[in-house]
Amino acid sequence: MKKPLWMLAVSVVTVALVGGCSSGSAPSATSSAATPAGKSETSATESKTPAKKDVTLTYIASQGWIKDTEMQLAKKFESETGIRIDYQIIPADQYFNVLKTKLNAKEGPDLFGGQSGKSEISLNYNVEKNAVDLSDQEWTKREDKLSLEQLSLNGKVYALTIWDTGNSFVVVYNKKIYEKLGINVPKTYDEFKQASLKIKQAGITPIYEPIADGWHHVLWFAEPGPRYDEVTPNLYNDLNANKKKFVDDASMKTSLTQLKEMYDLGFFGDNTFSDTGSDTANKLASGKFAMSLSTQSTPGDVTKINPELKTEDFGFFPIPLADNQFYYINPGGPSKFVYSGSKHIEEAKQYLAFLAKSENLQYMVDNDKTVSNLNFAGLKDKYTDEQKKLFAAYPKRGTDLQDYVNYVNPQWMDMGKDMVAMFSKAMEPIDVLKSIDKRRADMAGVAKDPAWAK
Repeated sequence: MKKPLWMLAVSVVTVALVGGCSSGSAPSATSSAATPAGKSETSATESKTPAKKDVTLTYIASQGWIKDTEMQLAKKFESETGIRIDYQIIPADQYFNVLKTKLNAKEGPDLFGGQSGKSEISLNYNVEKNAVDLSDQEWTKREDKLSLEQLSLNGKVYALTIWDTGNSFVVVYNKKIYEKLGINVPKTYDEFKQASLKIKQAGITPIYEPIADGWHHVLWFAEPGPRYDEVTPNLYNDLNANKKKFVDDASMKTSLTQLKEMYDLGFFGDNTFSDTGSDTANKLASGKFAMSLSTQSTPGDVTKINPELKTEDFGFFPIPLADNQFYYINPGGPSKFVYSGSKHIEEAKQYLAFLAKSENLQYMVDNDKTVSNLNFAGLKDKYTDEQKKLFAAYPKRGTDLQDYVNYVNPQWMDMGKDMVAMFSKAMEPIDVLKSIDKRRADMAGVAKDPAWAK
């Protein structure tokens, strides 16, 4: 699933395209990238410009946004076209300031990375001024519609997202513990509560929740957003139009109240305020925890630590707060924009079209261990049997709260602090919602959002 900007790594690294790099770590200047195997079909754009060009495209992005496979494909693109990609990777905590400075000075790179999301691309990147309209590109017909929606303003598409958007954070549960205690997969919050009580009575901590990270516990509230929008039809749009507020929504209050009850009942254990996400696999491998809200690749990490456990010993279900039964999707992710002031707009478009070709997308899926599928039709995925069961069991899909509703994602860490105060009884659920509304209004004011100017 996509991580908000503040969740990404912060080590400093600036690179030109010299080879592959592992996600979240600096590439070696002496490493060599493998060239993707197989012949590539010629696109319409390439057929019009068969002669190689001596062009270098500058592309800046935040740490962790450019995968090894993209760098390897870029080397192939250079060999075919003569167009070189100069990747310049900026630490996450500095990236937005660097990009904003370049855009404000009208000195943007040929390509720049940015998180998708309507409020993000409008407020943070001002794409209607700073990015090229890509609506006429062939790949827009194949990219997932929910992803395209997060890249569009006033009917125009401004970026390309290539990301594993289907791998949402879900409740990863130990099937052996469930079977031993005679527990079925819960479909409602009450069933989830009763299951957790039974697990706790058996001397096992129900849920590993790493609150110390500051961001993770917010997922419990934000991911079930499609359920809130279902209970209150058109809620998402009304929130964006400032016709409704968080504090007025009963489902949101219910969700926070239930989350607080989970904490009060000890479902997170005694050390949740000091627990960190990096220890999730170890905790599940120990058998002392029955569940964790985590990515669907977590069972693979657990089995490396405890070979007695197999990946099929773990199953998945979505967060059941407010009786949610949606498989919530984070359709966004790090995206690729063409700078409107670039001298090489056509070459930049050509590079994006190359990356979005089906055989190159499949290369990314096949050669990236962190990817199970990408947000394009017609690819052969690497989903496990348990993931397939998850998708089949929860056919209702919807976009999570932070990717649809404006002014939510930028205040994520502040929401996390409020929720900690709620757990500590310094705030009530209604106070958390009021605080979210206040920050949304403040951000809307700064953005001069007409919906808040009424």
